[in-house]
Amino acid sequence: MRLTEEHQQLRKTTREFVEKEIVPNAEAWERAGAFPAHEVFRKMGKLGLLGIHKPEKFGGMGLDYSYQAVFVEELGAGSGSVGMAIGVQTDMATPALARWGSDELRTEFLAPSIAGEQVAAIAVSEVTGGSDVAAIKTVAKKDGSDYVINGSKMWITNAAQADYLCLLANTSEGAVHLNKSLIIVPTKTKGVTIGEKLDKLGMRASDTCPVFLEDVRVPQRYRIGAEGTGFMMQMVQFQEERLFGALSSIRGMERVINETIAYCKERHTFGQPLIDNQVIHFRFAELQTEVEALRALTWSAIESYVGGQDVTMLASMAKLKAGRLGRELSDACLQYWGGMGFMWDNVASRAYRDTRLMSIGGGADEIMLGIIAKLMGILPGKKKKAPPAADK
Repeated sequence: MRLTEEHQQLRKTTREFVEKEIVPNAEAWERAGAFPAHEVFRKMGKLGLLGIHKPEKFGGMGLDYSYQAVFVEELGAGSGSVGMAIGVQTDMATPALARWGSDELRTEFLAPSIAGEQVAAIAVSEVTGGSDVAAIKTVAKKDGSDYVINGSKMWITNAAQADYLCLLANTSEGAVHLNKSLIIVPTKTKGVTIGEKLDKLGMRASDTCPVFLEDVRVPQRYRIGAEGTGFMMQMVQFQEERLFGALSSIRGMERVINETIAYCKERHTFGQPLIDNQVIHFRFAELQTEVEALRALTWSAIESYVGGQDVTMLASMAKLKAGRLGRELSDACLQYWGGMGFMWDNVASRAYRDTRLMSIGGGADEIMLGIIAKLMGILPGKKKKAPPAADK
């Protein structure tokens, strides 16, 4: 799609922020296993970067999603784990609140999130229900004007620093796609326990924890939208999450390619730079071509999304492609670093660890393939039962 001067200015602002505030600290945050979310988010809030496509009434810029897409793409050039944590705030925990939350709820939670004064987390996944969202067990029962919530959530990014959760819970009996609601749960509420930080393979600069809820009481006015519409809202919210994942991976992949190329120019074997080997420079050409194909697919989805079209298939394709290409690209580049690539703090080894999440979080590859196959109309149908045999 055609980008305006305003898009490019936003790109410049984001790039400067990433290069100044994230890149110089990325390695230290990786070693620490966390980054100072409140401090970083406050700086972003002052620049307006946390509410680009959120309503102006609550402090956002009120721009269409193409502007958010520019921001996300540039964000990917920094730290994958910090970018993911920011994405939880902007594209995973707050889209439903921004669209369907009451003005009272948006004033209390969305406005400070846009300003960078509060950190949000999305609490959907459970041990028994990750990609299978319908299988979650957490229950919110009515008691007077409140909900009383019991259950647990797993793999919750930002949990250790979050001020509130956007939590999916079963609020009634009945069909699993119609009995769920999204509820805002402040983390300081009695009965909310944030577990120890999980020791993850990658994305190590973001804190990820289990969350336990025991007789947690919140007012029913903290529910987003109508009761029983939470599953639908989460499916819509997933589209921005999946677009975020694909967009945020592009610049990160390019960074790995470019730094590996620079290394291959400096590293000499058998009397010549590694880059002079045709098998190596041809491979870089292939990988960059694949990145451009991913960019084209993702921006095609963005253009359709901004135009009000259903992008379930395109977003699923982009996420699937990003996850698989991330694994292929990081593995190929790591190989060219040789022994250095096997070191923990190498750019390719970090990408090798971090990009693996793309094929799991926000819906596994297999879920994406199922969605795509369904929308292509090629899922096998249910076999009809044979009619009973006629009496003889």
